[in-house]
Amino acid sequence: MVVSDMAAPEEPPRAPLLRVEQVSKQFPGVLALNEVSLEVYPGEVLGLVGENGAGKSTLMKILSGVYQPDGGHIVLDGKPVVIHNPRQAQDLGISIIYQEFNLMPNLSVEENVFVGREPNSGKVVRWGQLRKQTEELLDQLGVRLDPGAAVRSLSVAEQQMVEIAKALSLNARIVIMDEPTSALTDREVAALFDIIRGLKERGLAVIYISHRLEEIFTICDRVTVLRDGELAGELSIEEATPDRIVRLMVGRPLGDLFRGEEAERRLESLAARPPEPVLEVRGLGRTGTGQDPAAIVLEDVSFALRPGEIVGLAGLVGSGRTEIARAIFGADDYDRGEIIVSGKQTRIRSPREAIRLGIGLVPEDRKLQALVLNLAIRENMALSVLDRLSRFGIVLLGAERKLARDMVQALRVRTPSIEQKVLNLSGGNQQKVVIAKWLALRPKILIMDEPTRGIDIGAKAEVHGLMHQLAADGVAILMISSELPEIVHMSDRVLVMRQGRIAGELARHEATQEAIMALATGVVGTIAPAA
Repeated sequence: MVVSDMAAPEEPPRAPLLRVEQVSKQFPGVLALNEVSLEVYPGEVLGLVGENGAGKSTLMKILSGVYQPDGGHIVLDGKPVVIHNPRQAQDLGISIIYQEFNLMPNLSVEENVFVGREPNSGKVVRWGQLRKQTEELLDQLGVRLDPGAAVRSLSVAEQQMVEIAKALSLNARIVIMDEPTSALTDREVAALFDIIRGLKERGLAVIYISHRLEEIFTICDRVTVLRDGELAGELSIEEATPDRIVRLMVGRPLGDLFRGEEAERRLESLAARPPEPVLEVRGLGRTGTGQDPAAIVLEDVSFALRPGEIVGLAGLVGSGRTEIARAIFGADDYDRGEIIVSGKQTRIRSPREAIRLGIGLVPEDRKLQALVLNLAIRENMALSVLDRLSRFGIVLLGAERKLARDMVQALRVRTPSIEQKVLNLSGGNQQKVVIAKWLALRPKILIMDEPTRGIDIGAKAEVHGLMHQLAADGVAILMISSELPEIVHMSDRVLVMRQGRIAGELARHEATQEAIMALATGVVGTIAPAA
């Protein structure tokens, strides 16, 4: 046997599957991308983060053939390519799954997966082969779905699996996911991550766009940060920290986003002169409806809310948080208990009555429940106070315009005009329009359900600033949030829900993520308190 003392040859460096080289894109008056470069390798998940307007969507639309770059190059498999349209992007193996799915709800799963590419004999679809091919794709993903089920009957998570199966049917090698978890439960997010890991193992590259930094650290191998249309930095996930990413995104540390010093000043003021509650909920209860009429939705829920404080309402999805908000706002009825507003017991039977009592609700889904997307900013901001802006049933346009201009300026809504359709605003600016609608009401009580869901970090900081200002002006805020850092840093005290009941209350100095999760999951005593 011959033993060589020569060193083993080094492995050649990995070649990127996709390379973007100094790509620029300009729209009238806006430089959306300025010489941006990035690389993505086979079998990796690249996180792409940045504020709204940072250039993420523009870059993805260039990669998917929707836009053409004004400068720079795209290199795929070491060869320069020009992507003229989405069909060519698909032919090159690039698929994008948008936040708003591109599915036909009245067609079946199998028809959506292979739409326009069904196996056929002449003009007759070979349904057996179509079913077999769809089942094979779903098996690869580890997803149990009926290929013949209508897409409209599926959950959001299941529809997302159909989109991924469709991408695989196109022989995708690069899958772009734009905010894929915005409407998913924690369990559904975990299932999606398992599928993404499976894609990695098969050598696919995934570009993962998200505002949720905890997801970036869970599923991504590297992270690329865009800021104002330029490359702000690239980090491996090992060297990345939330603070480093936030600094690259917005130019300030993570702690500044919550303005903790304002909360501390507010607590001192409340302690010195504790006001009487503006809202009291006593023994609120409700049993279920629909498939399980006997199920407990809310049980013996009691708490008080005082002027000038922000109370966080935490808990797992399905714990009853939103149901409390809807009951107080008159959107849902309750079976037992009482609600007291400004010292007077009342039965709120509709949102109109709640509004008359000075209660506003920023709902969880702004697009479906809070905004009329095809109306202008001006019209949306006036919706809660039309009676105040009208004479003899006719809206006074001058008063409506003044209200909208004042609100746009006060909330720093980024828009060229108050006549801009809300549909065309970023998520953060849409959320400001929702808040403005309730500020026009001059509420005593404002319930905010997931107030920063789906908006970027810079917009979150602005919404948090608005909340602090409202509390300083004496508004009582009940804030529901699934983001534990937001609950911990923004709340003066925290109520934790579990299975329709309040599992516990934590003062600000007691509220840690560990303590909240212990109460939310019912495992109190198994988690050591924070040092």
